[in-house]
Amino acid sequence: MSEPMFLLLALAAGAYLVLGEPAEGALLGGFALVTIGLVVVQERRSERALEALRALGAPVAVVIRGGVAQRLPAAEVVPGDFLVVEEGVRVPADATLHDARSLAVDESLLTGESLPVEKRAGGEGEAGEVFAGTLVIGGNALAEVTRTGVATRSGRIGQALGDIEIESTRLQRNTARLVRLFGVVALAVSLSLMLFHGLVRGEWVQGLLSSIALAMAMLPEEFPLALAVFFALGAWRMARVGVLVRRAAVVETLGAATVLCVDKTGTLTENRMRVAWLCEGDRDVSLKPGELSPANMASLLDVAILASRSHSMDPMDRALQTLAREGLQQAESGHFPVSPELPAMSVAHALPGGGLRVATKGAPEAVARLCRLGADETAAVLEAAAAAAARGLRVLGVAHGHPGKSLPANHADLRPEWLGLVGFEDPLRPTVPAAVAEAREAGIRVVMLTGDFAPTARAIARQAGLQAPDHVHLGSELDGMDDAEFSAAAAGEGVFARVRPEQKLRLVQALKARGDVVAMTGDGVNDAPALKAAHIGIAMGQRGTDVAREAAPLVLMQEDFGLIVDAVRQGRRIFDNLRKVMLYIVAVHVPIAGLAMLPLLMGFPPLLLPAHVVLIEMVIDPMCSVAFEAQPGEPDLMQQPPRPLSESLVGGAQLALAVGMGLVLLALCMVAYLLAQAGGADDEVSRTLAILALTAGNLAMVASLSRRGRAWLRGNGRAFVVIALGAAAILAACIGVPALRELFKFGLPSLGQAGQALALGLVGGLALELFKPVPAVQAILGRQGKGGRPRT
Repeated sequence: MSEPMFLLLALAAGAYLVLGEPAEGALLGGFALVTIGLVVVQERRSERALEALRALGAPVAVVIRGGVAQRLPAAEVVPGDFLVVEEGVRVPADATLHDARSLAVDESLLTGESLPVEKRAGGEGEAGEVFAGTLVIGGNALAEVTRTGVATRSGRIGQALGDIEIESTRLQRNTARLVRLFGVVALAVSLSLMLFHGLVRGEWVQGLLSSIALAMAMLPEEFPLALAVFFALGAWRMARVGVLVRRAAVVETLGAATVLCVDKTGTLTENRMRVAWLCEGDRDVSLKPGELSPANMASLLDVAILASRSHSMDPMDRALQTLAREGLQQAESGHFPVSPELPAMSVAHALPGGGLRVATKGAPEAVARLCRLGADETAAVLEAAAAAAARGLRVLGVAHGHPGKSLPANHADLRPEWLGLVGFEDPLRPTVPAAVAEAREAGIRVVMLTGDFAPTARAIARQAGLQAPDHVHLGSELDGMDDAEFSAAAAGEGVFARVRPEQKLRLVQALKARGDVVAMTGDGVNDAPALKAAHIGIAMGQRGTDVAREAAPLVLMQEDFGLIVDAVRQGRRIFDNLRKVMLYIVAVHVPIAGLAMLPLLMGFPPLLLPAHVVLIEMVIDPMCSVAFEAQPGEPDLMQQPPRPLSESLVGGAQLALAVGMGLVLLALCMVAYLLAQAGGADDEVSRTLAILALTAGNLAMVASLSRRGRAWLRGNGRAFVVIALGAAAILAACIGVPALRELFKFGLPSLGQAGQALALGLVGGLALELFKPVPAVQAILGRQGKGGRPRT
């Protein structure tokens, strides 16, 4: 409602009502309300989807108050409550541990680190606390709530969002400036026409009506309407493929993105573990997704599976359980949990004939110590484990034993037999390599920002196909850099590992300061400040936190990295089609304004009355905007480099081309009008023939501008056909139905006259086809050179 053109539409509708033109006023006001309603409905639909997403993830908590256990919404937890923390529970508040048993917590949403963190009661610092938003994947505990809401660790990160200003897009600012320019010109010309009518001819009322018609003909009210339609329909199209748009206007900015900053955990990777490597003695093998070990490795893998708990939330236990073959599991008779003193776990299973079989897994050095390996054997184990870790794998040692009918009192007295090593990886999403390659072809640099370890980040960068994956910048190195060094690091190729939330934000700001257009993806609370600071923030919808989703204008409902590139393609298509429709709007306003003004200056009666302008602009033009929006992207759209963010949607060259097209159509419409006058036709028939020529040229211009290639070589889509038939039917009804013919002051021309007018209009609308092969015209229409390259 605050858009100037919406206000002008409402004022114009009111003026028509005051002047005794209720049909025109109602039509104009009704269309303004429909357009505003379209935007409101789309934004509300996005908000409802987010509300449903928040409701699905709203946690509950079990607390002890006054000695009584209660299940409450997490929002009702207060400091002083005692939380019952169990496996699979998302922690609702920051709390201090009072009692904990084998507690392991996934803090990846805070730190970006996918490996579970061990917690214990009485531990120093963070080891003795659990934090809001983290997930308990093993053990249980009793914890006293110390902080809730914005006072929590995640809440403090969220407070940083309030200090970051959300920028309006350059397209919105440029369009508003263009509308103001046209508005000033229209006002000046309309007032001049009214004064001319009143002072020279003494027809003040007719002069007022003509000046209103001219103002409507010149005012480009379709500019903001086209933006609203394009963004609303673009958001709807993206929602259909799993991308929720919270602020539709940012979609077009995607087409200008030069840098895509991505988090590793949950964005490039699946945020789950899988078995990727086995090593037994001097034999080792890497496993592809879905591949089981060869037969000579079966014992190692079987023991590792037996050493995992069947209902565990630990990601490595879950990865092993997915490989368990039928009949492998045996009844569990006891276990030794992981402890700080001995980071290994042993599970005992009863054998059918009596006795126990113990399976052990854990940190390689801990399992080697349990097995009493010698110095040389231990050194060989640690060397193999270190080599696997350098490839980004999480490594566990595996052992087994038969202690008899009962377990020893202490874990350290178990003395199992060493078997080998099992390596786990957080697998890369299958769509990532192709999406990264397509982004590079489109001239977009992909940068990984992660809180994970450097070897893991390096391995994922290699698999994803990122440039310079071995050049890893550590967060500790960034701390020691001044602004110039930091900017140089941000501009270079490579990977950023062990970075903290404030460093992610600083990297985004450094890239923006260089002139890059930054898109940022992420799913954790730690990503939220950078998501909001980036030109385009893209949050993950399923694993993402509420804070991340609220900070980002785009939310991926399906956590598929390939959708990001699809979103970029959609953004480029929207900008390209918006440029075409803006050229069309400028071009078609020239003959409308000319037909409203030239006959008066030549001494003829008014040709276009307010009702005619309403018919042309409020029915045909916005509907043609829909036809442009439905056009698919040009074939080479993703082979072009990113357009500069400073590039205007409609610059001087585009305006000149559009005005030239409009003048050609105006000339041929005037030819149709003057031929009718010269042939003795009355004013009503002459008006009808001029509007027939204008309508034919209008539709032909749409067909010509919608493709950069020849208009007749590729179809213009179902939407164009429907709109053309609808426009023809409306105009035919206005001419053929007596009541409508009287309302619009039309006449009934002969078939020959109508055919001649239609032919003249078609020639004027297709005039651009003669000049499309010219390189300068192709450049004005928006084609850039092929072979997009990253900016340097």
